[in-house]
Amino acid sequence: MSCLGLDIGGANLKAADLDGWAKSIPFALWQNPNGLANALRGLIAAAPPANQLAVTMTGELCDCFQTKAEGVRHILNAVDAAAAGRRVLVYLTDGRYASIAEACELPHLAAASNWRALAEFVCRQFANGQSALLIDIGSTTTDIIPIVSGCVAAIGRTDTERLMYSELVYTGVGRTPVCAVAKSLPYRGEACPVAAEVFSTTADAYLVLGNLAEDADDTSTADGRPLVLACARQRLARQICSDSGDFSNREIVRFAEYVHDLQRGEIERAVTAILQRITSKPTICIASGRGEFLASEVGTKVISESAVLRLSHRLGWGVSWCAPAFAVADGCSHLLPVIS
Repeated sequence: MSCLGLDIGGANLKAADLDGWAKSIPFALWQNPNGLANALRGLIAAAPPANQLAVTMTGELCDCFQTKAEGVRHILNAVDAAAAGRRVLVYLTDGRYASIAEACELPHLAAASNWRALAEFVCRQFANGQSALLIDIGSTTTDIIPIVSGCVAAIGRTDTERLMYSELVYTGVGRTPVCAVAKSLPYRGEACPVAAEVFSTTADAYLVLGNLAEDADDTSTADGRPLVLACARQRLARQICSDSGDFSNREIVRFAEYVHDLQRGEIERAVTAILQRITSKPTICIASGRGEFLASEVGTKVISESAVLRLSHRLGWGVSWCAPAFAVADGCSHLLPVIS
């Protein structure tokens, strides 16, 4: 039975199948919750034919919903409408798959489930009974999941718990405001305080550094203009209330390097906190997500370069970017228990 995995976030919708097809599309769920079903229909139509859908999510956290339970049910109703009669399995944070009806009765288990789906996939495919560390960096957040003796060793289950235990770091390589990363930026030998406004995001910094590619169709930026270098330079300059014409290219690059260094340091500190409490040091670090490049840097620093496995090198860049969607599709193929 062919299966298409879906990962429904608040800012992006991702899909992947086991043949390596993968696609991510921007969708601001908090701005258009009633448009979710149509967006999912389009994503499913773009994918190779599948007669089964496997679903994981984080979009229930969007503030268009009064509660996360409301968000879970809204998302699952949209999936049901888009499924067009296909069987739908919903991944739960206890490792099971459920029907839509059952998942709606257990919204606390369906919510924020994509990290666990990916971690279980890594255990199956790469850990081989050993201790490992999974670092998945997306546009918005970073998941850091310890694996001990081939089993998920995370303490947290909810997003709140995971924040408390450093297993979720609310920083990513796309949507994170620069003013949330840096309180000041280097400017001609001085530290200039930044404006507490979303004038720029980390996507601008990583575009300037060459870690992300220009995409004229991507307007999910701080000012709604395209993710291209000229606009990124302007957005970064505006972060200290200036214009890009007032800066040399080297000064803008230094801005971006500073943001990168601060963000990497924040993630490294979270990883260090986790490594200090687990009983077995990881022998491998699996890096994935849109920010796989940054996850790989962190893994190299805290473990070693030889220990880092970049998911894109094994399964392709598209799958790495959409790793949780691929993970739930893979989970279905292993006949995990299903709640009827």
